[in-house]
Amino acid sequence: MEKEIKTPILGNKIKELRAGDRVLISGTIYTARDAAHKRLVNLIEKGENLPFNIKNNIIYYVGPTPAKPGNVIGSAGPTTSYRMDSYTPQLLDIGLKGMIGKGARSKEVIESIKKNGAIYFAAIGGAAALISKCIKKSEVIAYEDLGSEAIRKLEVEKFPAVVVVDCYGKDLYDIGKQKYLESVKYINRGGGK
Repeated sequence: MEKEIKTPILGNKIKELRAGDRVLISGTIYTARDAAHKRLVNLIEKGENLPFNIKNNIIYYVGPTPAKPGNVIGSAGPTTSYRMDSYTPQLLDIGLKGMIGKGARSKEVIESIKKNGAIYFAAIGGAAALISKCIKKSEVIAYEDLGSEAIRKLEVEKFPAVVVVDCYGKDLYDIGKQKYLESVKYINRGGGK
């Protein structure tokens, strides 16, 4: 069963979510990939304002393809998240509460997620066309010169994702590895005959 969440995402809702939970996200989320993250962190380091209010919001790591006529957005599948790892702790420290991407995160990012009471979701890679149907509105709000990597404000409805790292630091990828290793040990001991 999926849990429905609305943005902005607040701490009390984040505390209810656990690694492995399936969610449907509705509301406003923002897009940014590594080039935009670098610019955001440069603004933070200069003490300047960001082009959007990051507090309690979610960033989706995506560089969508151009929209076909009559569509809001093109294919919008997740980008590999580790590309943003060097920038993520600084964004979490100033109030970012959620990220959507694909793949594992570094230990430093997981510690920052725990420290800041945030959460990391995974969107399903390979489902870019399906994900784009959940995006009801798309507007470039910063760094238009970056093309598909510009920062966009998206309005989403029932955007499907899975909690990968919860605010307690539980990591679905580690949980999956442990279960796999336990099953291998069981089989190697002659179990399952």
